[in-house]
Amino acid sequence: MTAFTAKDYSQLIGMPGFSEALLNNHFTLYQGYVKNSNALDEQLMQLRKDGKGSDPTFAELKRRFGWEFNGMKLHELYFENLGGNQPINQDGRLAARLHQDFGSYDEWVQDFKAVGAMRGIGWAILYQDAHSGKLMNCWINEHDVGHPACCVPILVMDVFEHAFMTDYGLKRADYINSFFQNIEWTKAEERMQM
Repeated sequence: MTAFTAKDYSQLIGMPGFSEALLNNHFTLYQGYVKNSNALDEQLMQLRKDGKGSDPTFAELKRRFGWEFNGMKLHELYFENLGGNQPINQDGRLAARLHQDFGSYDEWVQDFKAVGAMRGIGWAILYQDAHSGKLMNCWINEHDVGHPACCVPILVMDVFEHAFMTDYGLKRADYINSFFQNIEWTKAEERMQM
């Protein structure tokens, strides 16, 4: 069994709009998802070896694994699409697709920010449908629930309180503006499937 390894995102420290305390707390939270994904993976493997695949404990741990694993992966996508300091390439594939599917880049920004500002905890994610290529902004409340089938996350924004309250309190809109000032657009464009 290959264990999941926490990635180092310390290069983000010093990013405008994100304090060192906020980022270090966020990194620690992410590392917990990695640790718990590994622990659950080991426990599930042991239950299978012991012939307890139909045991209720196996079922509950299997359900929990989706929460921990997606928590790990969504944070990796989030951290990896941060750290940029350049605007989107208006001649690139992503900008062209945003224009096609939303009418303009500015209309997409307005929609994405509106999704991120929705009441509740969760994620604002720009997805691409792997079959049609269409881009869509979605609200994902829980890590393991509500992801659209056959879609690839292109841009991920964490809007759980831990992502912004240390620096912004209840001013989520200010956090979203800081997020937009730090998007690594080349990473988002690399995630596009078509």
